[in-house]
Amino acid sequence: MASARDVLTPDALALLQTIAQTGSFAAAARSLGVVPSALTYRVRQLEDALDVLLYDRSSRQARLTEAGAELLREGARLLEEIDAVANRVKRVATGWEPQLTIAVDSIISKATVMELCATFFTLNPPTRIKLRDETLSGTLDALISGQADLALGVTEASTNTGIHSKPLGDVSFVYAVAPHHPLANASEPLKDELVRQHRAVAVADTITRGGGLTFGLLGGQDVFTVATMQDKLDAQLRGLGSGFVPDSMARGYIETGRLVVKKMERPQRLIRVNYAWRSVAKSSPGRALQWWLAQLESPTTRMALLERYRGV
Repeated sequence: MASARDVLTPDALALLQTIAQTGSFAAAARSLGVVPSALTYRVRQLEDALDVLLYDRSSRQARLTEAGAELLREGARLLEEIDAVANRVKRVATGWEPQLTIAVDSIISKATVMELCATFFTLNPPTRIKLRDETLSGTLDALISGQADLALGVTEASTNTGIHSKPLGDVSFVYAVAPHHPLANASEPLKDELVRQHRAVAVADTITRGGGLTFGLLGGQDVFTVATMQDKLDAQLRGLGSGFVPDSMARGYIETGRLVVKKMERPQRLIRVNYAWRSVAKSSPGRALQWWLAQLESPTTRMALLERYRGV
């Protein structure tokens, strides 16, 4: 006996659609240009392989059983997917990548990234987009390890010859605390000895090997570690700790008094942030990566990726 995989072919599924559309085996046979017995035989093959009855044969009309109706529904979906795969393969052959993975550092404006994705999807490309949330050296590591094709928010230089990078811009950090935090009313500039007595909030590096990077922490200081820069901001708004946050992310909260900026003995932090991408030897970038790189040439887009945050 033939297996279900042997008989559930696109032709067989299309045959079921024809029977449903014409209303009877005889009409379907005429439409397909075959004798009714040949069509009945193919339906029997499906029923035997699946061990179910697809049609109620107690009447002259081809009435589907519940199992038959389910097969018809799923068959229609499968045929649509087959057509979609065929179209994607044809378009990929024109230079589009099957998938483009973008590592997005938590310092980057997600709203801007989503707007870029929305614009990209209006092209109706065959390329699927996958976003990865990364932080600190994990952003570059995702690129180097081959887990991403493009990285937004890289803060380190790469010595890998297969990695290219360009600057997004400079990010200024401020030391901020909630107004009810003990350091909010402390004399300025804050001395390291005083800061060390209070919990710091740090963002975990997402690198999968090695110790990763840390910024602004003092030896012996209690640390509350969170997953993203947005989580760090939230923790500091709640008074759970203190630390450096991007001025652009914190600005709305500073202006409404929900965060207080404190001067430090240490100099203000300014970090150069880049975007980077992997290149394939002797091959130009795929059309999806080319599109993203073209958007990143715009100063307005680069600024939005670093400065468009929602303050309250």
